[in-house]
Amino acid sequence: MNLISDALAWIADPQQWQGGDSLQLLIGQHLMYTAWAVLIAGAIAIPLGWMIGHTGKGREAAMAVSGAARAVPSFGLLILLVLLMGVLHKPEAALLTFVLLAIPSLLAGAYGGFEAIDRKTIDAARAMGMTEKEILFKVEIPLGLPLLLGGVRSAVLQVVATVTIAAYVNLGGLGLPIISGLNLRRFDMVLGGSLLVAALALLLDTLFMILSRWAVPHGLRLQRRPSANPARMLFRKPAPPMQRQER
Repeated sequence: MNLISDALAWIADPQQWQGGDSLQLLIGQHLMYTAWAVLIAGAIAIPLGWMIGHTGKGREAAMAVSGAARAVPSFGLLILLVLLMGVLHKPEAALLTFVLLAIPSLLAGAYGGFEAIDRKTIDAARAMGMTEKEILFKVEIPLGLPLLLGGVRSAVLQVVATVTIAAYVNLGGLGLPIISGLNLRRFDMVLGGSLLVAALALLLDTLFMILSRWAVPHGLRLQRRPSANPARMLFRKPAPPMQRQER
């Protein structure tokens, strides 16, 4: 408990929120790397996933690439890219590492959302005379949006947790107090930085959870709504027993 209280005191210390390595600056750097990585990965993976889900071609190759990308260790990839691209391109190497980390979840969410759609819905759209472009933008994308946002949610959480390694190559972020604390044996700094990363991940997770629920089409929300509230049924008073009619 003393370590936790020391970590909270370190976070609340006004000195940590001032200067060149202030916590608000480190949080901003952390969010900047996360946002750019997910945006670039989304620009690559989401159209590709939609194409795979719409045409049904290339699914096995996409799964193989996603599995291989998940198996690559992020820290080793970061060091390798820094060595290959040079120390003058450390930000680009770090960003490329985070983009490669985010692509598998986004790709799976994009084509998984299309595959979850009932084929009868697509056949009905074609029977109504809709073109393939109209089916894509008016049927498949809206119905696949909840699963896509689930993939974005997963990608954001993975990148937020991994951006801490950017501090190993002096790029800032919330990994800086963790690494500095380990070198200085200041475990209150280590735990404080870890708590900030966890709090940031929980905040983003809650935001994307709300967005995923909001993205469900209104008609599907009505179908999922239960006909009766189970809690209300559980606590409902029993009906009085019927009295026998006397002859």
